[in-house]
Amino acid sequence: VRAPAVWGVGVKADGSNPWASVEPRVSANLTNQFEWPLFFYIVCVLQIIAGGAIDTAQIWLAWIFIIGRVLHSLIHILTTNVRLRGLVFTVNFLAVLAMWFLLFLKTISSS
Repeated sequence: VRAPAVWGVGVKADGSNPWASVEPRVSANLTNQFEWPLFFYIVCVLQIIAGGAIDTAQIWLAWIFIIGRVLHSLIHILTTNVRLRGLVFTVNFLAVLAMWFLLFLKTISSS
């Protein structure tokens, strides 16, 4: 999406960027991939480090987050529906919070 602006690759005949209207949303979405998902990655690593069997609930919550993240990205890039994007983000947010809570309970019960 940035190639026409950065390298001149894929520029229209008139010199304009064919992705100019989508580029800001793609950039914002890429930035978002390094914000809240970081807490998901950390809780997953901590689950592995904690050892033992990973609960089925944790696996379901992880899949909810992953599917929700894909949906969030698609909504963010392809639409301007902030309300729907917020709803999907809230589901993702709650899934990761629940993963942290279950990890906390697992840690407390094992000590």
